This record gives sequence, C-alpha cells and structure tokens, in this order.
Amino acid sequence: MELNIDGKIIKLSEAGWLEDLSEWSEAVAHGIAANEKVELTDEHWDVINLAREYFQEHGTVAEPRKFSKLMKDRFGDDRSDSKYIYALFPYGLIKSANKIAGLPRPKGCS
Repeated sequence: MELNIDGKIIKLSEAGWLEDLSEWSEAVAHGIAANEKVELTDEHWDVINLAREYFQEHGTVAEPRKFSKLMKDRFGDDRSDSKYIYALFPYGLIKSANKIAGLPRPKGCS
C-alpha cells in the first residue's frame, strides 16, 4: 500500500500504517485519514498533535486510559472519553488516530 503525496511515494503497511515514521507530515496525515474515511477537523488535529507529543516525550504510544486523562487535562471532560474519540476516529485511538498521526503500530494491533 502507498500514498502519492506531491509526487513522492510514501510506503504504508498492508494495514495502512506508515512504514517510515520520519516521512510523516500533515499532507501524509490527510492521505492516511482519507484511507480511514476520516475528514480531519481542528478537533481531530488536537487528538493527533497530543498523541504525537506524548510519543515524542515517552517513545511509546499512549494507552487509551492514559490518553483520556491527557485529553481531560488539556481539553476538559467533554473531550476526554472514549465515546468522543470514537466519534472522531471510528476505529478508535489505537487503530485510527495513532495511524493518522504517523505513530508506530502497537504490538497486537491489526
């Protein structure tokens, strides 16, 4: 699987995960989001940017409970539960938001 972003071929795994994390960009995120049937809004970017910040700081993706707490701390109760995340990303934080954010595929995640 691959994306063509401004004439550059970006390799994705069979499941749509970015093969080379250093190739991530907002344009790549839009391409992956299109594959996931997600149209990115400012609220999506809040989740994506927070997920990327956590990964850069800790070297791992945030577990859903931890991420929910981070969302609550930054954006309040209304934007922190799993129902909110699933409304934005139909396959959830791990399978959809992290994929669009260009983060590595967690072990055991298809």
